[in-house]
Amino acid sequence: MDNVYVQSLRIPCYDTDGAQMLKPVSFMNYAQEIANCHASVLGFGYDDLIRTRTAWVLSRMHIRFNRMPLWRDNVKLSTWHKGPEGLFYIRDFRLADADGGEDLVVATTSWVVLNIDTRHFSREVLLDEDSVCRDNALTPSCGKIRIPSGTDMKFVTGHTVSYSDLDLNGHANNAMYLLWAMDAIDRDVTLSTPLKEVKINFNHEVKAGDCVGIHVCGTDVPEGRKFLVEGRTGGQENKSSFLAELLF
Repeated sequence: MDNVYVQSLRIPCYDTDGAQMLKPVSFMNYAQEIANCHASVLGFGYDDLIRTRTAWVLSRMHIRFNRMPLWRDNVKLSTWHKGPEGLFYIRDFRLADADGGEDLVVATTSWVVLNIDTRHFSREVLLDEDSVCRDNALTPSCGKIRIPSGTDMKFVTGHTVSYSDLDLNGHANNAMYLLWAMDAIDRDVTLSTPLKEVKINFNHEVKAGDCVGIHVCGTDVPEGRKFLVEGRTGGQENKSSFLAELLF
């Protein structure tokens, strides 16, 4: 594939769980970093956009975990951008084994460019068509997640956004939403059953001091066990900060 950015990694112990497997949240951190590295090479990374007071903001993400790499495994992480799609810019990811022959994790993401002062969408990013790669790690792009009518979303816990949650823009890092969702699900599930797939809609940014109420509903499906997890902020306004669908 042309226009693909690749990094070789060795899975460190601090990115693994009690079974010595890569944590799903760690993959999100890897994806965030390599996306910025590639965008910087292409001329529209963080430093390029901040000059016009704009920034990339992750809006939607769909990840499929085929097989989790283990502590000390050597892997190859690759990413490429697929250009605009409606309001979004699409970027895909593939985490493969050291030889590149087996896809361990695949993902597709949808981004917007936001003016950090007005919080309005911006279309000032000019993408060179020659830098686009049309390969699909996952298709279609992640859609809007909806809570079915009649679903009983139960309040599980509240989380106050603190220092360890924040990113370089002063808001909760996108990976933290998945971490909060995983922590809110019954440990009998998360400690014994690998996560197969996750979709996340990032609906409303949260910052230090905000309290996010985590609401969960779990159901059995033919593929395994599915959970809807929603984070809500704003007190009586009850805004949805994120909505995630996790399949174990």
